[in-house]
Formats: sequence, C-alpha cells, structure tokens
Amino acid sequence: MSARTKRMKKSSWGARERAGMSFLIVVAFFAVFGLIILTEVLMIDDRGRAGSIIVRHGSNGGRFGESVPDYDDVKDDYLDDTGIFVRETKFGGTAVKNILKNQKDLKQSIGISVQTDAVESRSPPVVPWGQMLPSKIEQTLPRYPVDMKPTDGSWEIVNGTRYKFFVFSAFYDRRDGKLVRIIGATKTRGPEKVWCRFWYQTGVNSTKYRSASVMARVKIIRENWNLKYSACFILCPIRGPYPEIPYAVSVVSKIRAAPGNVLMLRNTDNDPDFTNRTFSNVPNSIGVCVKPLHFNYDQALYLLEFLELNNLLGASHFTFYNHTIGPKASCVLQHYVDGDLPQFITSYGEARLVARHHANGTVVVESNDLHYQMPTSHNEDNSSQLKPKITVNILPWNLRMRSQKEIRTEGLFASLNDCLYRNMYRYSHVALIDLDEFIIPHHNDTLIDLITWLSKRINSRNTGAYSFQNAFFYLQFADDELLHEDGENARANLRAALTTQRKTRRRSKLHPQKQRSKYICKPEAVIEAGNHFVWEFCPGRGSLNVPADAAILHHYRVCEFGGDDCIKTPSVVDRTAHRYSKQLLDRVGTVYSYLKETCNLPDIARTATKPPPTRKKELKIRVPIRKETAKVPTVTENSQNGVVSVATAQETIFTKSAPQASAVEAILKTH
Repeated sequence: MSARTKRMKKSSWGARERAGMSFLIVVAFFAVFGLIILTEVLMIDDRGRAGSIIVRHGSNGGRFGESVPDYDDVKDDYLDDTGIFVRETKFGGTAVKNILKNQKDLKQSIGISVQTDAVESRSPPVVPWGQMLPSKIEQTLPRYPVDMKPTDGSWEIVNGTRYKFFVFSAFYDRRDGKLVRIIGATKTRGPEKVWCRFWYQTGVNSTKYRSASVMARVKIIRENWNLKYSACFILCPIRGPYPEIPYAVSVVSKIRAAPGNVLMLRNTDNDPDFTNRTFSNVPNSIGVCVKPLHFNYDQALYLLEFLELNNLLGASHFTFYNHTIGPKASCVLQHYVDGDLPQFITSYGEARLVARHHANGTVVVESNDLHYQMPTSHNEDNSSQLKPKITVNILPWNLRMRSQKEIRTEGLFASLNDCLYRNMYRYSHVALIDLDEFIIPHHNDTLIDLITWLSKRINSRNTGAYSFQNAFFYLQFADDELLHEDGENARANLRAALTTQRKTRRRSKLHPQKQRSKYICKPEAVIEAGNHFVWEFCPGRGSLNVPADAAILHHYRVCEFGGDDCIKTPSVVDRTAHRYSKQLLDRVGTVYSYLKETCNLPDIARTATKPPPTRKKELKIRVPIRKETAKVPTVTENSQNGVVSVATAQETIFTKSAPQASAVEAILKTH
C-alpha cells in the first residue's frame, strides 16, 4: 500500500470520527434542552392551565426599576368560570353533590387526610374554586370558635399548611358581584389550597353562628422578586345558600380542621355614611398610604413635616403600618390618632414678652417663643386660625417572615393593597408614597386642584391613576443658600431643620414613568396596587402620566448606590416646595412646641452659620532694581487653569543722581 493511500485512509477515518463526535454533541445538546423544557413544564404554576394570556389595560410592563414582574397575568379576573365570579351555568349545587358522591375517597378529596402536600397540590380539588360545600357536609364541620375574637388588621396564622401562610384583613368587594377579598402572605410558587368559611350571625346579639364554606382561590401579588413568599389575595365568592354578606370569615387549609383565625369582614354597606358610594360621588379627599415603618424609625420632626406638608397639599387621612417605630415618633403619631393637638395655629418664632417674677421682688421681662400659646393673630375675616384636622390610623405589622430573604421588604405589597381597600369608598383618591416623598404641583396649591386642573385639559374620564415622575433630592447635596439670609432665630432654626426647606438641589434628569414613580389613584378603579404603578385596573380604566411641568415627585434620600458619587450628577435648584414655607413653619412649629415636653422631643438645632468668604491671598515678590536698567518682573495669569507665571522684561529706570540713593525694591502683588 502506497503512502498516499495510507494518508487518504487516515484522513477519511479522522473525518468519520469528527462527524461522529459532532453527532454525539448535537444529541447531548438536544437531550439537555429537552430535559430543561420537561422540568419547566412539570414545575410550572398550575394557575396558568385554564386560561390564555390576557394583557389588561394598564397592567403591562417590563423591568422598570424596582418593579420587576415575575410572570404575566394569565387570567382575567372577570371571565366566567376562570375568574373571580364563577357563574351557575357551569357548576351547580347538584353537580357538586354528584362529584362528591362518586368520589372514592371523600375524606381525602375535601382535605381531611392527605399524605403529602405535593399530592394535594398536583391533583386539583374535587370542588371547583368558588363553589359552596353541600349543606349536609357543612353541618358536620367544626363550629364557630367562640373563644376567638374577630380581628381586623392583624397577622393571623392559617393552621395546617406545609409552608407559612398568614392572613391580615378581609374586605367585601361589591364592584362586580359579591366577593370576599382577603389580604394574606404565602408561598410564591404553587400556593397551597385553602377554604373560606363564612360566619353568619343568627341574631343581632346572638353568639351562635351558622357557616358556609367555599373553595378559595389564592392569587399571588406580582411584585415579589421571586422570593419564597409573597403577598397575596385570597378570593372567596359569596354564593347560596346564604347569599347575604357574612359577619366574619376564616381561612382554613383542611376543611374539617378547627379555624386558627377569624377575620372581621370590612363592609361599607353596613355603614350608612358610605352605603352606595362610588368614586363619582365621594367628596374630593385624599388618603395617604405609607409602607411599614422599620429600622426603629424615630425621626419625630421629619414625621411632623411629612404630615403637615401633605395636609397642606390636600391629604386629610394617613394610614401607617408599625413594624418597628421609636418612642418619639410613636408618641407623635399617637397624639394625631387621639386628636390631642393644638386647636389653633400660632406663628412660630414670634417674640412674646413674658413677665417672670423672681424671689427678690424683681420683675424681668423675657422673650419666650419655645412653648405653645394661644394665638393672638387672626385671619383677614377676623376668624381664628384653626388647625385643619388630620386623622391617622396605625396598624401593627408583625409579619413573621424574614424581610428581603423570605419576602420583599416586610411584605409591603400586602400593606399597599390593604390600605387601598381600607380607604375605598371613604376617600375619592389615595396616594401611595413613602415617608421621604412628596408630590408637589407646579401650577396648583393642592393635589385635588391639580387633578381638577388636569381634567379640564385632558380627558380623564377613564383615568384610574395619576402617575408622577421621580426626582432625587440627594441629601448629600449642599443646603440651600437662602437659609443663611434668615439670620439666627427660632424660625430660621426650624426652617433649616426641615428637609423640604433645606434641600432644594435635585438631579436634573427625571426618572421615566414606572421607574421609581409614584401615583395617586381612585381606589374603586384599582384591583391590584403596586409600588411604582398600578398592576391591574378594573375594565376600562388606566393610568395617566402627569407631565413633569405640572407636578413631580420630590424624593429626599441619600445616594441610592452608597457613597457620595451621586453629587457629581448634573443638578438644578428647585425651590417649588418653598411656596409652602410660611404655613409649614407655623404648623410644624405649633405642633412641635405643643408636644416637645410630652414626647421628649429634641431641641431644634441652631442654623449653621454661613461660611466666611474665601480670603484673597497676596503673593509678594521683592526684586532689587538697579539705578540704570533693571529687569522688572511681569505677572500673567492663565484663566483657564488658574496658573500664575512670572516673566521679566527689560525696562529703563530713571533715579535720582544723589550718591546716597539706595536700590529700589519693587513689590509685586498678585492674587
């Protein structure tokens, strides 16, 4: 065999070997890819099996800052059979009874005995969600726990679940049918099945209750950063045999287990002041929702600024969620809750002469502007300057989940939606903002005036929320120079202590909508509230992006990524908040003086003195000069880089002819 033939055979064998290896690599790739796809199919949330993807108006979005959607909304809550309200056309009472009758293991089907939660989660319950248990089975269930008092606004446990499951509050949602909507927190992926047990009073003062049970649907609130637990809605339609609104509701994981919680159902239909209200006939008013206060928050003076400035902007009610709050801030909030505040507004910092009698008989007249006194000034119509009423509601927030490790930021999305439904039918609008944020209008004095002004220029008939762009007022920016013009007195000290008056420099570039933006919404138009935008509206409603020249969100905070690099960003001075200076100082000063001793508030720090101007330094150069000719130095300054250079020039000097004349020294001064 020739050498050429051997080389050809060797080359042919190498080609076949490479082809075989390539084929094996391709097969392995497709095998791994198929395994991944199979795993995703098996582990996918079963919530998406019954419906197609429906993009709701105002609910679409991508990765917008902190608002990261975890998955699309795969169900329309208002579709028959798959939504909130399951119609009688698909499942009736007879159909449910037949299903239960033909079931081999009745106990296992209704949750009496289940080997593993995995089995229960994979096999759907025999009773479809939204269907009532037959009355014969209902009569065999545990009775109302008489030793438990119904709660409202308190985290309660759901017994018998494999993973953590808590419920906080329950609301009657009458916007489209009859529905009980419960705010809770549970596992993000594959939440466990639960039941709603409705409790009905048998008499006005009766301690006996009849019950009706319905299979609930757990709907995960979408902003959860893919953490293990998430805020959620538990949705329970109200159906026969008791179509009336229940008194309370319990959430149970096993239908025959004793209830571990009893939630008072908040129902505005039972309140004559709110019956038959809609957002079209609720008086113009604004409620403010604040996320849970944590990290032992105790900035009492800033809390006063937040309450009083938002009140100037038109807000009248505030809802706080107390996670960890310090004693001073707690004392201030409690006075607002109790209404124990000064009735009149007094001008803070006015010198008041107070006669003090000493033991030696002398009378000394001193100035006193640190303690609250009844006002002596009046408005132009000779009426006293009454302080507007501010109402505050504080709810405990003791959710037993680790923040940022198990659930997002103390479960703040449960608090936002609780506040939304808690203020529904009570206030025409609700602002969902943080404690370091203010929505400041540019052409109007109040937010209600702004909304009215916008409605005259933009068709806002279908508007369910008004979104405002975020502007960072970094706390590392220098304080406003105008503060030094007020001198040194009590009023100037207070103004320098208020963040909105001290920090007027902001980042030039505003964040786009849905990135750190905040909003004011009409509660009845919203189904699911998010942090920076509304996730889901009622059909036909949407969000209006408010132009930046009409209003923006003032956000007072430190650099978001740590350090002080944020001050290098382009910035502008924005003194829009100074429009409220006089009223804000009087209101905050009045309440501060009134509560200073009671709440042990710290003294107002003195205004920092204005730094002295930079002294001009003189450079003196002594150069001896000859009688006849000398080189006189000349100085040139480069204005571009601030460098000073000295050069010499030939110049003739005429001096006296006297022999005793000494040399002349040229003194050159330069900055």
